[in-house]
Amino acid sequence: MRMAEKAIELIGINKSFGAVRANRDIQLSVERGTIHGVIGENGAGKSTLMSILYGFYQADSGEIRIGGKPVSIKTPNEAIAHGIGMVHQHFMLVENFTVLENIILGAEGSALLNSGIARARGELHRLEQEYGLEVDPDAVIEDLAVGLQQRVEILKAFYRGAEILILDEPTGVLTPAEADHLFRILRRLKDEGKTVILITHKLREIMAVTDNVSVMRQGTMVATRKTSETTVEELAELMVGRRVLLHVEKGEARPGEVKLSVRDLTVTDQRKVDVVKNVSFEVRAGEIVGIAGVAGNGQSELIETIAGLRKATRGELTLNGRKVEIIGVRQGDLRDQGLAHVPEDRHHMGLVLQFEEYENAILGYHDDAEFQKGLLMDLDKVRHAASSMIEKYDIRPPNPRLKTANFSGGNQQKIVLAREIEQDPSVLVVGQPTRGVDVGAIEFIHRRLIEMRDAGKAVLLVSVELDEIRSLSDRILVMFDGRIVGERGPDASEGELGLLMAGVVQKEAAE
Repeated sequence: MRMAEKAIELIGINKSFGAVRANRDIQLSVERGTIHGVIGENGAGKSTLMSILYGFYQADSGEIRIGGKPVSIKTPNEAIAHGIGMVHQHFMLVENFTVLENIILGAEGSALLNSGIARARGELHRLEQEYGLEVDPDAVIEDLAVGLQQRVEILKAFYRGAEILILDEPTGVLTPAEADHLFRILRRLKDEGKTVILITHKLREIMAVTDNVSVMRQGTMVATRKTSETTVEELAELMVGRRVLLHVEKGEARPGEVKLSVRDLTVTDQRKVDVVKNVSFEVRAGEIVGIAGVAGNGQSELIETIAGLRKATRGELTLNGRKVEIIGVRQGDLRDQGLAHVPEDRHHMGLVLQFEEYENAILGYHDDAEFQKGLLMDLDKVRHAASSMIEKYDIRPPNPRLKTANFSGGNQQKIVLAREIEQDPSVLVVGQPTRGVDVGAIEFIHRRLIEMRDAGKAVLLVSVELDEIRSLSDRILVMFDGRIVGERGPDASEGELGLLMAGVVQKEAAE
């Protein structure tokens, strides 16, 4: 039987950052013309490994082989020269340039720009036809949907001659329909002989589209499996090192009185554009209301306004039966009235990364009487409270004096959740609770949110992860273009929700 040709071989790769060993004797072999998944928890070392392959970092030791030949890759340009392209999670596009301008940027190929553009237009048309990546070459990037922007990134890589394509968390900003289309493109690329490396934390995507999958844990490569011969459960256990509950276990909701009421809320951004448009809904005690939607459709502005971080243009907010002045409310006032907020962006809005863990554990609540001793803060009480949260929420490493920047993303998220949940709020507003969080921490966070619901709290959940919304929510609201375009139950299909997320609103049958 003929041996499969290797597109990439990483042999004995080691990389340290100071005392931290990010990659330990990594062995990875990727067959040509396949889709190969690389998964692992945050801090497992997969991003470092791909950065070595793409020339952002250099390994301390080890060897890279492309097509069986040893190569030296010290810069991204050298990676490109060896036929490696990379599509980053956050796109590297100039938003006010056209598609064509972005694709040729840095590779114009002629001192006479017009002749270079003419040749590029012909090559772009060929690539679009060959790989099913159609996009208007004269469209301005900022006018394109996210899925089309991603196609531009892929076209950029192939315009530069990529035979090997690395995709980092490619579906995080896509609707289900856009994600399905991306997978069709990836399968077509494979059929054309291209090699794809897919970095993702979504195990079901691994099962749907990859041929092989490699699992990293704590800087080592612990397993490689044929995707057809493994399961989601096995991959999760390999990632975490223990059995993981992948399905949220919860009983029926027992909704009580209305705790949060939003009426005709409109929010206008700095461009004088309405980003939230006449939104109304309620959240009751003992239920989780999820808001689904593709990022950028007003969800962020909605929850920031409810949490007191952004001013509303008009509308009414009622919290625990009391009307709140929503035009100029302060977050501290809302906290005093029983509302806690876990922001979408923990780094910029939830934590001060250079603070020690115990300082972040009370951030926003540092003026509370329990932490004061006369005119000064009682640091012993603060550190005791932080240590208690560390134990209760399994925050690792269990060191309240460690700078928060040195915790993994999942543990940083636990710090924020612990701080807000331990205030025993009546209303919890949570944005993207598991963004960038590994599968073990996801299980823990989901369990905590269900416990809040079952304790009679009202939980408002915003997530771009449709599986998360469907698993946790008792009612699902869908936002598109700043409006609530539909309400569904948790048994709504992915297809039905996906259509609503894309703005396709089907008229209800006449009574």
